Amino acid sequence: MYQYRQALVRMRQGDADRVIARSGLMGRKKLKAVRKQAALLGWLSPDIPLPDDGTLAGAFSPPGEAPASSVSSLAPFRERVTAWHAAGVQGTTIHSALTREHGFAGSYSSVRRFLQQLDAAKPPEVSMRLTFQPGEAVQVDFGASPLLTDVHTGEIFKTWFFVMTLCWSRHQYVEMIPDQTVATWLSCHRRAFEWFGGVPGRVIIDNAKCAITKACIHDPEVQRSYAEFAEGYGFRIDPCPPRDPQKKGIVEAGVKYVKRSFLPLRIFRSLADANRQAQEWVMSVAGNRCHGTTREQPLTRFADVERALLGKLPGVPPRLSVWAKVKVHRDAHVQYLRCLYSVPFKLVGLSLWLKATESTLQLYREHELVATHVRQAKPGSRSTVADHMPPEAQTWQTQDTQWCLQEAERIGPSCHALIHALFSDKVLENLRAVQAVLRLAKKVGAARLNAACARAMAFDQPRLRTVKAILANGLDSQAELQTFDALAATYTQGGRFCRDTSSLLN
Repeated sequence: MYQYRQALVRMRQGDADRVIARSGLMGRKKLKAVRKQAALLGWLSPDIPLPDDGTLAGAFSPPGEAPASSVSSLAPFRERVTAWHAAGVQGTTIHSALTREHGFAGSYSSVRRFLQQLDAAKPPEVSMRLTFQPGEAVQVDFGASPLLTDVHTGEIFKTWFFVMTLCWSRHQYVEMIPDQTVATWLSCHRRAFEWFGGVPGRVIIDNAKCAITKACIHDPEVQRSYAEFAEGYGFRIDPCPPRDPQKKGIVEAGVKYVKRSFLPLRIFRSLADANRQAQEWVMSVAGNRCHGTTREQPLTRFADVERALLGKLPGVPPRLSVWAKVKVHRDAHVQYLRCLYSVPFKLVGLSLWLKATESTLQLYREHELVATHVRQAKPGSRSTVADHMPPEAQTWQTQDTQWCLQEAERIGPSCHALIHALFSDKVLENLRAVQAVLRLAKKVGAARLNAACARAMAFDQPRLRTVKAILANGLDSQAELQTFDALAATYTQGGRFCRDTSSLLN
């Protein structure tokens, strides 16, 4: 309406259409139509005040007004196309489906125009800029960083960088890390709080697995280790809704800034060297730049205001611990980070809670502590408590060769001789057979077992089945043993058929 009003003012001053058009206000053809309409309404007379914008809008068509649109060729398919578009199906796929299944003869351009009309009818998405008070919150995120080479092994490994940004001052902590495990996540938080010299009121995070086990808008599930860590330091966890990273846009911008300003054109000799350079860069470059949003230096805002408003660090830092759900395998061991730890054998097949610190590892059945071990560092290591094994396994492990020989010597010389003969076998190990022989003493007594072993050795049959047969048939008595000794002496001295009178009569 401003152009129409200016054109009417020039006309009332007596300027010709050619002169008005030369100023670029309006074209001569349009000025002619405006002059004609204004003359009919009597607006060219200087004595009559100009009408308001509403009256002008009713008299002249708005600039760029489009003619009434024709009926779209997609009108018969409006509901179907609208549903497909709402489901995220792209335009080319919709056009192909209409052509293939519904005999649509129109072009893809008609589909594209129809989809544009649907998008234009939607209300615009309006975002709200979040504001924070000093010390109120920090935002945390990961970003990908370059490959590094291990100086000792020459192995090339992938790295990430951890960024924690204070929401008010925009001062940040940056650390390059080799993984995104729970232990690394907690350690980075601890070092970041120590870097800032305090603890914020809440930590705004994404739904990383090391922090959130189940992402949800209203009822997310926090990783048990992270929840215990937050309780120890006294901050609250504020996970963003799934697929909504705008809620932590401050640290998202910080990650981009690290990627564009710090990482390019730098050489990192090791992970320690990379972190040293990152700390220097934060204090010299990132902290002293004029921030695009606050228009102040982040380090100055932090030092002057926010540092004093952060929560105090605990006098004794909470012990970092990682919780994990593990299953007890058939060998009465659980596995954690490729190391094995024993639990009582009655828990085989159950799921337990594992709590791992830097030096110890504890296993819980619900709230009950069932096992404690020293943390193993080398993959493949095994920590086994003998009492956790079943009685048979304990017997096998504790009753070794030396124990068996000592026990046989306690029972009697004949038993010791038989056990020694079994261990002297050049083919079989015979440890289980020896243990079985010694267990017979609990059933029949040491005297009978020693006598049975003596009879077996006399027949040169140092076998478990021989000893058991002798005991079962009662052939271990002293009288039978003396008869057997005399008979054996006869065979040795005079031959098989040479016997004296006493032996024949007996």
